[in-house]
Amino acid sequence: MHRKEKATCSGNAPPQFQACIYFASIFQAISCGIHYLASVFIAITPKHVCNVPGNVTSVLLANSSSNRIEDAWELWTSAKDYLVVQLENGEVWELTQCSRTRREDAFNLTYDYEGPRSTQSCSDGFLYDQTKLESSIVTDWDLVCERAWLAKLAQPTFMLGVLFGAVIFGDIADRVGRRPVMWFTSSGQFLFGVAVAFTFDYYSFVIVRFLLAMVSSGYLVVVFVYVTEYVGIKARTWASMHVHAAFAVGVMIVALVGYLVRTWWIYQVCLSITTLPFIIFCWLLPETPFWLLSQGRHEEVEKLINVMEKWNNISTPCKLSELCPTHQDEPVSEITEKKKKAPSVKNHNLLDLFRTCTMARRTFSIWLVWFTGSLGYYVFSLSSVNLGGNEYLNLFLSGAVELPSYIVACLGMDRLGRRNTLAPFLLLSAVICGIIMVIPQDFSALQIAASMTGKFTIGVAFGLIYLYTAELYPTIVRSLAVGSGSMMCRIGSVVAPFCVYLADVWVFMPQLLVGFMALLTGALTLMLPETLGEPLTSTMEEAAALGARRDRRAQKEETAFSDVALEKLEAPV
Repeated sequence: MHRKEKATCSGNAPPQFQACIYFASIFQAISCGIHYLASVFIAITPKHVCNVPGNVTSVLLANSSSNRIEDAWELWTSAKDYLVVQLENGEVWELTQCSRTRREDAFNLTYDYEGPRSTQSCSDGFLYDQTKLESSIVTDWDLVCERAWLAKLAQPTFMLGVLFGAVIFGDIADRVGRRPVMWFTSSGQFLFGVAVAFTFDYYSFVIVRFLLAMVSSGYLVVVFVYVTEYVGIKARTWASMHVHAAFAVGVMIVALVGYLVRTWWIYQVCLSITTLPFIIFCWLLPETPFWLLSQGRHEEVEKLINVMEKWNNISTPCKLSELCPTHQDEPVSEITEKKKKAPSVKNHNLLDLFRTCTMARRTFSIWLVWFTGSLGYYVFSLSSVNLGGNEYLNLFLSGAVELPSYIVACLGMDRLGRRNTLAPFLLLSAVICGIIMVIPQDFSALQIAASMTGKFTIGVAFGLIYLYTAELYPTIVRSLAVGSGSMMCRIGSVVAPFCVYLADVWVFMPQLLVGFMALLTGALTLMLPETLGEPLTSTMEEAAALGARRDRRAQKEETAFSDVALEKLEAPV
């Protein structure tokens, strides 16, 4: 009778309650993708030259002329060239990006001039090319020339906020619950997102964006835990991938809104209100039963189970003792008293991941995978707008190629194995980076295709590292291992913008660095044990023996096969 009750309790109807919670939660993850990549159009630096003290009547380039400086932007292809302009008062000026020179003899308007001249600073501001965008933080606050480094710091400081947010809100979620953190961070994304649009100077912009990064990262970290605790074991791999997919949809929305809105603060407001429906309904999300159980709040768990039963049309009521047989029907007071009397559990720290040579090598390799995955992901994403062609379409494709990559990651993990999927795609990323470096820059279509392929391969590796890390470590340090790996991931995201800026030193420097890291990490991954079909380990000894255990099992199978073959050979014909 008891067995029949449990089967009825599980039910055959689809879990409508969990499905609604799941899709509502990952919908807000779209906003994380939006804010993480929004700066590619907020902090874009257009063509610019020093402004002049007067109205321009004529403009000269090396091989063309115009009456308006707005018409000269398309013809001005090299920043090393200068513009020659004549003002209404007859003065002739040579304009470069960061300086201006007034010709003393202005009788003949020619491009080449060898006479006396006086060089001045850009005290009248700058003239910007508004062909593709009306304004950005660069044009509003003149973040060019000696102030250009401020614009380049916009994305790294955001990623620094991502690092702090992951640490702070991940810990808070374990203390006060998942639901309050999701409430606060999702509301914070909307409020800080809108506030960014109305900042009055660069420094207030950076501060508010830093806070926006913290709450965005906090939500993304907690939502992984939240959906995992609400879906079944069989669906957890796909559930985590859907969160990644929602992030990719956010990247695609950035490209679409950037194409439609060319004023940065309006663009920021439009991006921030994209997920407003979730803010209205997020207050209805319940706490996860796993966290409530960990806090001994069994009555609330019973109420939550009753709500699930009504939503999922389960006829036979479920009892907490059926879902958690270890407690059976013990009163809450007895459970609490047992917890007090139970011996204290040893607290583990980061050094436990390096206790033995085997675990130290494993931790080093896994940390490199996290770092390289994040570095490659953001290098390919941020540099997509610099590939030539339509930068909005490039960024859209950069997000779109992630969707099939996560499907491939799921299929590969379940069929080929974790290591056997991760290592080849990391090595393939290195090969593609090498291919990008040998493609001539004139072949922009090939450059874009190769870059999108690189984003696809690094997306596969980046998508499966969460689950693989959890399976490589025992229960006692599993959260610590995933958390430390996530920290390396955030460090990679902080380094990525600087890596992209190295293209000013050499155009292929970002691909060289990502390719080298992917090659090194892929080679080290080949030495990690395979975890497909292996039970989760509980002790450090079991985790260290993962690879050896599989090797011994394979050796036994091979020996058994050899014995059978030998018997057949020795059998009389």
